[in-house]
Amino acid sequence: QVQLVESGGGTVQSGGSLTLSCDFVGDLYSRYYMAWFLQAPGKERQGVAAMNIEGRTKYDDSVKGRFTISRDNANGTLYLQMNSLKPEDTAMYYCAARGPSGAPWSRASSYPDWGQGTQVTVSS
Repeated sequence: QVQLVESGGGTVQSGGSLTLSCDFVGDLYSRYYMAWFLQAPGKERQGVAAMNIEGRTKYDDSVKGRFTISRDNANGTLYLQMNSLKPEDTAMYYCAARGPSGAPWSRASSYPDWGQGTQVTVSS
């Protein structure tokens, strides 16, 4: 059984920072890749950042230089440090996990396990 729980969302002014956390419960295989996705109402989920168990990272171009993904494999926790936030970053943020896969990291359908999401709102 796999379970993911996100926390850390909230409301912040443009230029501010937030740190999101995702607690993972489950087998190591199922969290080979962990990722953050965002979703705006009526739109598909979009990959924000991902990290495999060996530390390799991927970022969407829109967040490079502003967001940092990290993970603690021993504790099963994934983090997303979000700096220089912009109003366009406003969305629900979801934590996701998958086993080894050849699918692109940003393909939401390749992740079988998801958290409930945490809302991030950035005001002007």
